[in-house]
Amino acid sequence: MLVPIFTLKLNHKINPRMVTIGKFDGVHPCLTAATQAGKVFIHNPHARGQRPAAHRLSHSTQDSDISLLNINQAVTCLTAGKLGPNTTGDTLLVGSQTNLLAYDVHDNADVFYREVSDGANTIVLGKLGDIRSPLAIIGGNCALQGFDYAGADHFWTVTGDNVRSLVLFDFTGDGKNELLVGSEDFDIRVFKEDELVSEMTENETVTSLCHMHGSRFGYALANGTVGVYDRNARYWRIKSKNHAMSIHAFDLNADGVVELITGWSNGKIDARSDRTGEVIFKDNLSSSVAGVVEGDYRLDGQTQLICTSIEGEVRGYLPAGKDLKGNLMDSSAEQDLIRELSHRRQNLLLELRNYEENAKGVSETNSGVGVIPANTQLQTALSVRPATEAQKAHVELSISTPNETIIRAVLIFAEGIFEGESHVVHPSVQNLSGCARVPIVPPKDIPVDLHIKAFVGGKTSTQFHVFEITRQLPRFSMYDVNFDSSADPPTGSVTFSISERPQRVVMWLNQNFLLPEGVESPDVTFNSLRGGGLLSVSMASNGQITLRTDDIDLAGDLVQSLASFLALEDLSAEADFPVYFEELRTTLTEVDEFHSVHQKLTAAMADHSNYIRNMLVQAEDARLMCDMTTTKKRYRELYDLNRDLVNEYKIRSNNHNALLACLKSVNLAIQRAGRLRVGKPKNQVISACRDAIKSNNVNSLFRIMRAGTASS
Repeated sequence: MLVPIFTLKLNHKINPRMVTIGKFDGVHPCLTAATQAGKVFIHNPHARGQRPAAHRLSHSTQDSDISLLNINQAVTCLTAGKLGPNTTGDTLLVGSQTNLLAYDVHDNADVFYREVSDGANTIVLGKLGDIRSPLAIIGGNCALQGFDYAGADHFWTVTGDNVRSLVLFDFTGDGKNELLVGSEDFDIRVFKEDELVSEMTENETVTSLCHMHGSRFGYALANGTVGVYDRNARYWRIKSKNHAMSIHAFDLNADGVVELITGWSNGKIDARSDRTGEVIFKDNLSSSVAGVVEGDYRLDGQTQLICTSIEGEVRGYLPAGKDLKGNLMDSSAEQDLIRELSHRRQNLLLELRNYEENAKGVSETNSGVGVIPANTQLQTALSVRPATEAQKAHVELSISTPNETIIRAVLIFAEGIFEGESHVVHPSVQNLSGCARVPIVPPKDIPVDLHIKAFVGGKTSTQFHVFEITRQLPRFSMYDVNFDSSADPPTGSVTFSISERPQRVVMWLNQNFLLPEGVESPDVTFNSLRGGGLLSVSMASNGQITLRTDDIDLAGDLVQSLASFLALEDLSAEADFPVYFEELRTTLTEVDEFHSVHQKLTAAMADHSNYIRNMLVQAEDARLMCDMTTTKKRYRELYDLNRDLVNEYKIRSNNHNALLACLKSVNLAIQRAGRLRVGKPKNQVISACRDAIKSNNVNSLFRIMRAGTASS
């Protein structure tokens, strides 16, 4: 399918997931990647002999085709593309934990250099929604920020956790780009500008996203999973013991449909069908893949797939010509169909052989080996079990048969609940019965499909019938109804009004909680089995709903779940979480203190730097005058100053990390306040909270979090 057409060995190591291609002069594509010691290299074999000017850009001493861009900070992300309206070529964007640099490589000049307090873990460049100019959008600590060509901040919103991957494409099919965000809380979120329009939950950190075609996109997780979604529906996924370092969409068989190219941590490169996930091409590099990109690197009018390794190996591929295609793996529809039919034939033959052996055993011994009554069915039930001395709180899945048959083994597949996503129950021979009980402890409040396979037979059976059934675990299954009215109610609450009948709220409760039979009122109190504490739901006759809990995350989940069930587009709410708001007030005070310390340390380091410069001049003057006593004295002082500077840097580094943790908490607080509302009121609260923080108006911030904005 793909034929290697060139291989380069660059004398620079490449940081994983930090590879791009840019036409910086508007014509020649240049491979660009982050390398060690805070540098970015630009490989330009098309302009040999042209020495670059000074400023940030310097010429590599190891390779004549490479120019080095000195960032002086550890690079965390980079990309290249068209940012400005009147620029000659692409703009290079380089992110670090504190800054974002937009650089014009062709003119060797900064376009803008912005401080980004939330860091830049990943970056994407392109148009978003109705915003006219292209934006450089960075994902940091729970925040998203978009800058235009002048460095102006045109887009900002918060998300659930540290952002690890971004991609822009038309997800909804309205002709405008949405922003897909993969984060450390295992979620893929879709933003139409600052409005959250969709959310998909995975079971690990989302490390990579790439647009395939239409509304289809590929994704990779930190546990070695790669797959494809079409809007909210997952098409397929596979899991490897290696980590996916980079994913890219590329049409390798010229059929007009792109395949998913994955570069792995063991150096393997594979291409998978976007329909089935079947491997249709594979190759190997000598070390871990750093990035996969595409471009017309040979300037022959053909786009090559370019794979790079962390050791600096670069390999370019082209789709095979018609004369070679017959000798390579062919993924045509006919081949796929033949493979599928052959697989089905093998399964049917195996099943037929089992039936024949079963029938033979019955006729010979007449002992009923493997035969079960015709009315045998698999019955399942879910119930909440509070903690006991012997076992912690859990949801119990009970699997049973209605007759004398026994369950020999149970196999359960469920995402995000069991390690390895599967769980096997295999009772000993002495404990065989017609009922199996499996404790389940969901780590998060998400609905989960339990795919159950049970081996059912007689007590003396050597062959078993496999029953398959799927049961959904409700989203809020780890909450047990509390009938004790004497407990103190939670201090936190959120209140909103809906124009719905109480029966609709009861339907929502039954769909999302494991309620005992006979609960027909929307006024219910629960015990949280996971974190402790109470949750109460109540509805007044005028349609006002009050959710009482001290967990602001749970309150947000409940509001979003109810709004989704009732199809509410806009919902404003009043909220008060005294304990959480007091913690946030303390965090905001700490942020001010950390900022103050940062400024003092920066000033002190600048003073020391000037002092060192003067001391060095004096030391060299004394050495030239052969005054060795003064020279030694000055160098001893320099040594002491240097030690002080190193210690100050460590203090500054610790202060910066603490500041980042506090800023993350503040961004999370804004996101949590937003999740207590739906639609426009949610966006207005997030925007107003940011304005309040910018103007350092803490009282206004808490007023907005409690009551929303005036217009909502």
